[in-house]
Amino acid sequence: MKKITLLGGTGSIGLQTIEIIKKHPQEFELYAFAFGSNIEKALPIIEDLKPKYIVVQNHEILSKLNNKISYNPKVEFGIDALNEIVSLPEVDLVVNAVLGSVGLQPTLEAIKAHKQIAFANKETLVTAGHLVMKEAKKYGVELLPVDSEHAAIHQSLKGEHQDEIKKIILTASGGSFRDKTREELIGVTKNDALNHPNWSMGAKITIDSATMMNKGLEVIEAHWLFDVPYNQIDVILHNESVIHSMVEYVDQSIMAQLGTPDMRIPIQYALTYPNRFPFNSSEPLDLVKIGQLNFKEMSFERFPCLRMAYEAGRIGGSLPTVLNAANEEAVSLFLQDRITFLEIEELIEKELERHHVIKEPDLDTILELDQEIRKSVSHAVLKR
Repeated sequence: MKKITLLGGTGSIGLQTIEIIKKHPQEFELYAFAFGSNIEKALPIIEDLKPKYIVVQNHEILSKLNNKISYNPKVEFGIDALNEIVSLPEVDLVVNAVLGSVGLQPTLEAIKAHKQIAFANKETLVTAGHLVMKEAKKYGVELLPVDSEHAAIHQSLKGEHQDEIKKIILTASGGSFRDKTREELIGVTKNDALNHPNWSMGAKITIDSATMMNKGLEVIEAHWLFDVPYNQIDVILHNESVIHSMVEYVDQSIMAQLGTPDMRIPIQYALTYPNRFPFNSSEPLDLVKIGQLNFKEMSFERFPCLRMAYEAGRIGGSLPTVLNAANEEAVSLFLQDRITFLEIEELIEKELERHHVIKEPDLDTILELDQEIRKSVSHAVLKR
């Protein structure tokens, strides 16, 4: 039985991870559970699976939760507690499904503790890929991607040689506004942006999908995770979200991983790796029923966030940290109805343009810069 620490347990990926754990009670135990502030979603999970360790966002949430739990787990709050539960000697697998750069430190601690890591927290590699991959190599830890695209690449690379890769091809659904022109994006609402045509995801990642920043972050993540240069990473539009990503080899063979757009499939694979368990929770892929698959070239003019991500990734250093922090803050402001949809990319570009790149930032510098950029974006909106 694998003992699991789950970070971000009440988010979209976290809740779907819980589904997989519940379906295989003989295989998995939820040993430690971390969430932010959503007690309403967390409490039924806690009472059902009874994790021995629980970590919440702050002392206020801890006080409220303690009065509701029917047994006696160890309940703590804050980043130090997160770092503790990923390093517990009993834990076999850490699932990092937290949102944003808060996932960075726990990932590094889990690596140092030689834990197997399944991660959906792409910001970890975006903000500090050079640090994370160096530590993973040092401690011999394999990072198992949960994102459908990177899980697809991971599977398409099995048994192949690194030097025979010609390029990685990430597929993108196009998000909520894939059929709109730039002009038609003026005045779109939050509710419009949250209406993704294919996937059921959290609010932040759904907005990132609409701006195409999500795919940009995935490009940077793929660069670090698979050790492939940016000029060998392509993105194409694929409306159906059936081919989750592909790898082209030097002999022009292309390996692709296909499946229904159901995040529980790559989550389960990360939990059971290197084995595969039966999955009967959704309809299997029926290519005859689908009939055809469509592909289009990606446009940097239509999706400038993707262009900015490629540029930040190629320049490297501290610039991807700026990209990520500015995006997280701008998306948060949009979800609060404080800026328009198109202002997200404007705020990000301004931060990238004014930043003086630090070549090889250490962890403290990255964490400080992350907070500095968030404040800068928020202040720029307040000044209006």
